[in-house]
Amino acid sequence: MPKIVSHLWFAEQARRAVDFYVSIIPNSAISGETTVPAETPSGPPGSVKVIEFTLDGQNFTALEAGPFDAFNHAFSIQVQCDSQEEIDRIWDAFLANGGGAEQCGWLKDRWGLSWQIVPRALGEMMSSPDRDRAKRAAKAMLGMVKLDIAALKRAFDAAG
Repeated sequence: MPKIVSHLWFAEQARRAVDFYVSIIPNSAISGETTVPAETPSGPPGSVKVIEFTLDGQNFTALEAGPFDAFNHAFSIQVQCDSQEEIDRIWDAFLANGGGAEQCGWLKDRWGLSWQIVPRALGEMMSSPDRDRAKRAAKAMLGMVKLDIAALKRAFDAAG
């Protein structure tokens, strides 16, 4: 197991969440699943589930151990997409599975976890040495819900 792994605490349905995540993010898989064999504050032996998985090579552990702290915007998973088709496919899958759209490419999945579905090109635009172009792209992004690569590029390329 790698030294650094993101850990997600689910109140319930961790396996359903992980199955969904690995089904929509390419190059993803579940690598292990077990239960805690001892009594824990969350319940008797076997009641706490631990699922190890990767999302496109990034390692995660999901723990299903009852309610503790709800997910919030302080932690999100960012998916950098190479095309509008990829953004649309992933975005639509989350919404069809009970997620809710938010601003600027953010959404919450049905379990309350925040995701950012963003074009890889946005990072390039925002880090442009031409700060006026970067500002136009940022303003366009701030006015969107699901991000639109063509509209971002039009704003970035617009005459100053």
